[in-house]
Amino acid sequence: MKKLTTLILGLLALLPAKADEGMWTLYDLPQAVYSQMQAYGFSLPYEQLYSGNDAVKGSVVLFGGFCSGVVVSPDGLVFTNHHCGFEAIRSHSTVEHDYMKDGFYAKSFKDELPNENLFVSFMVSQEDVTARLQALGIDDMDYDRQDALIDSVAAVMTDSVKRIDKSYHVEIDPFYEGNQYFATTYQLFPDVRLVFTVPKSMGKFGGETDNWMWPRQTCDFSVFRIYADPKTNGPAEYSEQNVPYKPRTWAKVSMQGYKDGDFAMTMGYPGSTERYLSSYGIREMRDAGNETRVQVRTLKQDIMKRHMDASEAVRIKYDSKFAQSANYWKNSMGMNKCIDSIGIIEQKRAYEMRLRHWQDTTGYLKGKLDFDLMARLYGQRFERMRAFYYFTETFAGTSEIVTRALKAGSGMEVKGPEGKPGKQYIEFDDNSDSWDEALDKEVLAALMENYRKNVSKEYLPSFYQTVDNDFGGDCAAYVDHLYKKSILMKSGKKLYFNKKKFNQDPGVQLGLSLQEFLADQQGELSGISDSIDVQEKYLCAAKLRMEQGLPHYSDANMTMRLSYGRVGGFTMNGSPSGYYTTAESIVEKMKKAADIPEYFAEPIMHELLSAKDFGPYLDKTTGKMQLCFLTNNDITGGNSGSPMFNGKGELIGLAFDGNWDSLSSDIYFEKNLARCIGVDIRYVLYMIDKWGHADRLMKEINAK
Repeated sequence: MKKLTTLILGLLALLPAKADEGMWTLYDLPQAVYSQMQAYGFSLPYEQLYSGNDAVKGSVVLFGGFCSGVVVSPDGLVFTNHHCGFEAIRSHSTVEHDYMKDGFYAKSFKDELPNENLFVSFMVSQEDVTARLQALGIDDMDYDRQDALIDSVAAVMTDSVKRIDKSYHVEIDPFYEGNQYFATTYQLFPDVRLVFTVPKSMGKFGGETDNWMWPRQTCDFSVFRIYADPKTNGPAEYSEQNVPYKPRTWAKVSMQGYKDGDFAMTMGYPGSTERYLSSYGIREMRDAGNETRVQVRTLKQDIMKRHMDASEAVRIKYDSKFAQSANYWKNSMGMNKCIDSIGIIEQKRAYEMRLRHWQDTTGYLKGKLDFDLMARLYGQRFERMRAFYYFTETFAGTSEIVTRALKAGSGMEVKGPEGKPGKQYIEFDDNSDSWDEALDKEVLAALMENYRKNVSKEYLPSFYQTVDNDFGGDCAAYVDHLYKKSILMKSGKKLYFNKKKFNQDPGVQLGLSLQEFLADQQGELSGISDSIDVQEKYLCAAKLRMEQGLPHYSDANMTMRLSYGRVGGFTMNGSPSGYYTTAESIVEKMKKAADIPEYFAEPIMHELLSAKDFGPYLDKTTGKMQLCFLTNNDITGGNSGSPMFNGKGELIGLAFDGNWDSLSSDIYFEKNLARCIGVDIRYVLYMIDKWGHADRLMKEINAK
């Protein structure tokens, strides 16, 4: 039996359709996957991926809750992407000291810059707690009760792990559409400081022109450091007394490079994929979600860019916001293109027909999984979901007045004496360094008018009656009124909970109208959405059962995952992509900056990338200074900043993007086209060394 099992696992490892696809959890990595990794050139023992003080996973961090990163020194130095550090860099920038534009290097520990609300987390361990939750009846509960149960069990487990280390906490996440649950123990460090960044011209070279595109030359990295309690070497809130963290292990940085076909592995925290999603769900995503996002953000970003181009101060305030908006604006366009060009919906429908036939044959989930019911439910939800997407794109995080209006009714610290509502109040801090009134007003007015034009009347919040009755339907006049009259926009001024005055404030009225509308829509959607989620859960369970002889991975959910593959390009329309870019190629782009402003780079960058001799940073195989490279590792949003390892577990790059031709990979992995774009670690070190002259960092990193 043991020989037969080994033979089956060996055969599974050779299945080409499954070879490089997958975002695998580490603690239960299938043997078939590890065998394929070995076949590609991975040489570390199985246990060294997850277990022990020197495990590879010990150097990988969740960066800020939205990106990945890697520890590269015994003093807690962390590499991540430039775009992951974007907001931290922006927050320290002023017109006089613009670190976004000019870059930054802390020449000593005391010069490293603290960042409010920035943290890194290490995954300590993970375990399957499905049986435990099922024994408590989770499968028979509605979603609200399920969430309450999960929170309760996570709290009990957190109490338990805190006996081991007070800084540990446990989070429980659903996997496989809620068919399984894993508990993960984390250690969070809240004192993370900026150490080094290249200028934006290099860290975001190519901007939106090159975003999601290949070939790429972007030097997408930034450097931070973890600080710890000087007595315990454990997590501590920011203090001048904190010292650099001493990790148990860190990634060894390799200068040896890579060749076409070499093994490559990423490890990080991919955010969200939906590869088990039904054809009905993909259609909704394409037509209600992505199409809406592109339409609204195109309008918003055009206004933002006009204001940013006119003022350096405004540009600094909105650089990060614009980049965040534009990233998934372009992603949504690319995803819809791929959904149609690859025919993903049709492929999903064909697979669902096979699954339905298998269900009819086996009776599995008979009376539960109902394809006809699923189709009806999605049909009933479509228009309301489309309006909901328009609502969130229009009002969620797009303007300061709306943000404050929504906070005023909930989520604000209430000040004043308890039990005396008339003397209690809220007030907003002065955050004028993060937004601009002229831009804010124009965006909000334009988006309000756009929302009205694109949804039916039943989806208009009640404040539109005020716009029509008091302002003749003029959204811009209404927005002007809000900014002039609402106390919400008067930083430092107290808004008391005197019922009459509070409710008469136009900003408060806007917030109450939005909250009321949102509550109504969520109420209308919740029942249908819960029923859809149940059907999607059953669909995933059926797929897992029908293909139970194959290894499967769960959709990404911001927990640590491993993906593996090889260095190499792809072929599109008969043209090979190549698998790396060179210094010559970025210089050629820089020369086009007059026509494409996002190819601008300072003269020193022209000089550095036109060097006659790149010394140890030159690739020994190609004789070129290599900048970025391709692998077929499976990644998504959240993997930004993920370390890219060679077969020895050494760091060779940082993942920062996917390619335009496979932007549907969140729902369908197209193995012939899907590629991970990484910045070569030698390019990173070259910039630290030759541009930054950061000798202390080079010694600390100690690349071999």
